[in-house]
Amino acid sequence: MSATARIVSGIILVFAIYCGTDPFKQGAISEFPEFEAVKVDMPDWSQVPAEKDVENLLQNSEIHFLNQVQGPESMAFDPLGRGPYTGVADGRILFWNGESWLPFAFTSNNRSDLCDPKPSPINYLKNEHICGRALGLRFDKKTGDLYIADAYLGLMKVGPEGGLATSLVTEAEGVPLRFTNDLDIDEEGNIYFTDSSNKYQRRNFMQLVFSADDSGRVLKYNPKTKETSVLLRNLQFPNGLSLSKDRSFFVLCEGAIGRLRKYWLKGEKAGTAEVMAILPGFPDNVRTNEKGDFWVAIHCRRSLYTYFCALHPKIRKLLLKLPIPAKIQYLIHIGGRLHGIIAKYSPEGNLLKILEDSSGKVVKAVSEVEEKDGKLWIGSVLMPFVAVYKL
Repeated sequence: MSATARIVSGIILVFAIYCGTDPFKQGAISEFPEFEAVKVDMPDWSQVPAEKDVENLLQNSEIHFLNQVQGPESMAFDPLGRGPYTGVADGRILFWNGESWLPFAFTSNNRSDLCDPKPSPINYLKNEHICGRALGLRFDKKTGDLYIADAYLGLMKVGPEGGLATSLVTEAEGVPLRFTNDLDIDEEGNIYFTDSSNKYQRRNFMQLVFSADDSGRVLKYNPKTKETSVLLRNLQFPNGLSLSKDRSFFVLCEGAIGRLRKYWLKGEKAGTAEVMAILPGFPDNVRTNEKGDFWVAIHCRRSLYTYFCALHPKIRKLLLKLPIPAKIQYLIHIGGRLHGIIAKYSPEGNLLKILEDSSGKVVKAVSEVEEKDGKLWIGSVLMPFVAVYKL
């Protein structure tokens, strides 16, 4: 073997050892020694919707409140139509009074200077468990109480005057809530809510995405009996949840699989679930409009790469062991750039409308879409603003 060949072989060997051992702990899962990748029960690739918004209509959205709100996920309006109210990255829930943002409520009684203003929503991640992180928000239209899904502190409630929220649920069946995500309320006051994982907290959401962990649950809280029951379990990143207009079922976003599931509350099918629609990408929240259709916030389209990785967990884990930071791995999975997508579905699961910003020029990411007065209020945990799209 020539000297050049020996040098090349040596370089390849050193590189292989480096990639295999990740000595400087740069890999996406280097801090998670018990990380396991789970196979995703994906539909056939031919079932993934190919419809696109070729006009990129989301680029017509207006950016509001730039750098005034950090990571506004959920958009909620109170029973009097005021708002929006939104939970932000520093742990507070803010209220727009028509002229400015005012502090309305907070979930953690352990706030400190760790929760002070930072440059971007991502900068809050490591301290979210201290400051609190309100995700899904819903008002009880009868009482005016605001119900909150705090990612770390569980299901909570605050009265119409705001202030420190009261804890309602922190565990179910002896298993703590580790990633409370979204909720909705029926006419009797029962709360349906999601716990995305009992292994990963929201500050490790990238590792949850990478693993497709199947420990997620959907739960029901009865405020009269104060009992919590588990309706669905062994879910892969259950996220948004929204009741149908007639309250006969709720729609659930399954993040890892990329689909909507319908859970029947009334009728002959009560207590059963079925697939409602296959989505073009990874969903976050879902909200019902006045007509009974469902707006679904989708973080990005699913690529053949993500589809392949979903079906082959051993290969996915091998790739994640490479000394490539989680942020870069995440960008690879979403096609290299953030790009927001919004889709509207009928109660039967038919795709009615799709809006997107494929280049991420204006709406880079979408966590939730709330329709009000001919406008879509668009929030995102990753962005420092609210986008508004006129229908």
